[in-house]
Amino acid sequence: MRATRLINILTTLQARGLVTAEVLAEENAVSVRTIYRDIDALSLAGVPVYAERGSEGGYRLLDGYRVRLNGFSAEEAQAVFLTGLQGPAADLGLGAIFASAEKKLAAALPEHMRASAALLRERFHLDAPGWYNDADRPQNLQAVVEAVMAGRRISMRYRSWTAEKRREVDPLGVVIKGGQWYLAGAVDGQVRTYRIARILELTALNETFARPADFDLAAFWRGTVERMERDTHPLTVRLRVSEMGLAFLRHFAQPYAVSRIVEESDPDESGWRIITMPSESLFSSASFFLRLGPEAEVLEPPELRAKMIDWIARTGALYRPEG
Repeated sequence: MRATRLINILTTLQARGLVTAEVLAEENAVSVRTIYRDIDALSLAGVPVYAERGSEGGYRLLDGYRVRLNGFSAEEAQAVFLTGLQGPAADLGLGAIFASAEKKLAAALPEHMRASAALLRERFHLDAPGWYNDADRPQNLQAVVEAVMAGRRISMRYRSWTAEKRREVDPLGVVIKGGQWYLAGAVDGQVRTYRIARILELTALNETFARPADFDLAAFWRGTVERMERDTHPLTVRLRVSEMGLAFLRHFAQPYAVSRIVEESDPDESGWRIITMPSESLFSSASFFLRLGPEAEVLEPPELRAKMIDWIARTGALYRPEG
C-alpha cells in the first residue's frame, strides 16, 4: 500500500541520511518513477525532503527534521530490541512486517537512544529453544493463528500420545515455549492445550464462537505449566548424597525439582547429607539417579530403592568377568 511505502521511505531517510532513488525503489519493490512520485507526495505533505544532485546524490531530509517517539526511556528502547521475536515472527509469516516495524522504531528514536538500542542488538542474542531440541516448524501454524485472530472455530485431526482424534476446537490463543508452539483451545467449554506440530489436518469452519470474557492467556499458560510440572513429578524421593552428588542434582535435575530440594540434615564429616526432592515416574527416577553412581543413595520410597538395587545388580552381572 502506498501509505506504508511512504512511511518506509520517510523512516529510511531518517535512519540513513542520504539515500538514492534506486535504493529506495529496490527496498520497496517499485520502480524509480514511483519513488519520484512518492517523494513529491511527501513534499506536498510538508515533509522537508530534498534532492542532492551528482553521481553521489540522492534524497535526504532537512537537517534537524525527525519523527520522534516521545516518552521512551533508553531502557525501554533497549528492551524492544532485545525481545528476540524475529524467529517466531518469521514462523508466523510476519518476518518482513517485524523487520519493517523495527526499522521504523529505530528511525523514530532520538539519536542517543538509537545508538544504545543498536549496541544491545549487536551484542545480545536470544535463542529460545533448549539445547538438543529443534524448534518446531508446524505446517499448520499460520492457519491456527489466522483462526485465532478471526475467532473462527476449527476442525482438526490431532495426534496425542495415545491415538489420533478429530475435534472441533475454539482457538483462544497461541503460545511458544522452548521453541515449541502450542494452541490453547476450548472444547465443550473446557480449555485445553494442544501442541501445534501434532495437528495433522486443520480446517477453519464458517463458524465463530464467543470468546470467554474472563479468559487470560498468560494466566492460563502459567497454570498449565505449574500443573504439568506438578503432575510429572509425583514422587517424593529421600536421598543420602555427597557434596558432588548434590552439585550434580542442582545442575542436571529439572528446575522444578531443584527449586524444591529440602536438606533435612547438615553435612556430616564426609560432606554427606539427607535431602528430599520431587521426582518423575519410577522408571524415569531410577534412570536419573543411577547417573549419580556412588555419589547418592536412594532411601525412599521403598519401591524406588528396590528398583535401584535390582538394576544395579543386573547391570553388575553384565560386567562380571566370566568364569
